[in-house]
Amino acid sequence: MKSKKQTALKWTINLSFVFISFIALFPILSLLVSSFRPASDLMRNGISLTFSLSELTVENYTYIFTQASEYWQWYGNSLIISSLTIVLSLFFSSMVGYSLAVYDFKGNNFIFLLVLFIIMVPFEILMLPLFQLFIDLRLMDTYLAVMLPLIVAPIAVFFFRQYALGLPKELMDAARIDGTTEYGIFFKIMMPLMLPSFAAMAILQGLASWNNFLWPLLVLRSNDMFTLPIGLASLLTPYGNNYDILISGSVMTIIPIIILFIFFQRYFISGLSVGGVKG
Repeated sequence: MKSKKQTALKWTINLSFVFISFIALFPILSLLVSSFRPASDLMRNGISLTFSLSELTVENYTYIFTQASEYWQWYGNSLIISSLTIVLSLFFSSMVGYSLAVYDFKGNNFIFLLVLFIIMVPFEILMLPLFQLFIDLRLMDTYLAVMLPLIVAPIAVFFFRQYALGLPKELMDAARIDGTTEYGIFFKIMMPLMLPSFAAMAILQGLASWNNFLWPLLVLRSNDMFTLPIGLASLLTPYGNNYDILISGSVMTIIPIIILFIFFQRYFISGLSVGGVKG
């Protein structure tokens, strides 16, 4: 009797997860199906899962690959900005978080409190002073203007600090006895131990940079510098909506994120779980 109840409970839980998964995937499935529908049909009926097989076409994707040169300009901008942001953010944020975790220096706790305070402040409050700062630095309409606010992300610093608190200090002491410099300890010994945290932050920072809309909208001026979110949003105008690029182009924006997650999924879960409980 107990075994039957456990089996029924197991099936109920599995079916519940399948239902929740379908709800989560429904927008993506609707977008994918709609990307193969003609633009005229999209304007009449909108995005949905209802379709006729005879109406499906690959013309939207053909147009993107053959005529939509500006779309690939936006795609390239997003790839460059996101890639550089991930690399620089992981490098600098990990060093800051690591130093706050393993070194006891004057002002350590105060700096960490500042990091926590910045995490609690909405970015919208910081945008105006940041906007004025980049105008003064003459960095408007550049890649740097988009990347700099994300390079040392407070949430990444906090995450790396929590993870580094659990690193074995004995390895550091042994390395110092062997004459290894502090930089050597970090890059040769501690960084390999922090790979799960790097993988988790690579995905989260990559998502944040790839989907970033409001800040690039403020600092980017020319069409050639637009990122994908801004470029796709610019297709919706009072004078016409380019659904043939908008829908199929939106589907293709998912590809880099899927590749990023597949590449780092081996360490992603362990990085989040360990980093959340250390310290």
